[in-house]
Amino acid sequence: MHLDISDEQSLMNAGIRVTANRLLIWRHVRHRFQGTFSLADLEAALPSLDRSTLFRTITLLSEAHLLHDIDDGSGSQKYCVCHVDDTRHCLGHVHLTCRMCHRTLCLPNVKIPPVPLPEGFLPEETEYIVKGICAECAKKHK
Repeated sequence: MHLDISDEQSLMNAGIRVTANRLLIWRHVRHRFQGTFSLADLEAALPSLDRSTLFRTITLLSEAHLLHDIDDGSGSQKYCVCHVDDTRHCLGHVHLTCRMCHRTLCLPNVKIPPVPLPEGFLPEETEYIVKGICAECAKKHK
């Protein structure tokens, strides 16, 4: 769940200096993409911005924990807006990846189940990806 704050304020809270391009990109990924997106998706959505600006900005947003990276095995890095708790930690959720169309969907309300870890192990990130065939592809290939 997003805190009910402006896009500009959310960037400032994450320690990101607000620029016109950063704000444009953040607004777009926060409000227009449903679930995951790739750099290519962002390029198509914002053709007036060059690829390097887009890449640097999504890297910055990821490092600030506003986005998280998803390696879904499709060969294309995906990103998803973090849903944060009150400690600013990104709440891990389950992703579904279709092996046919390579789309990855977020299930933001399905949290990653707790995993017992060995004493002293400090986890830095957790991914939970269910791979299969989406309903749309299943219908096409019946």
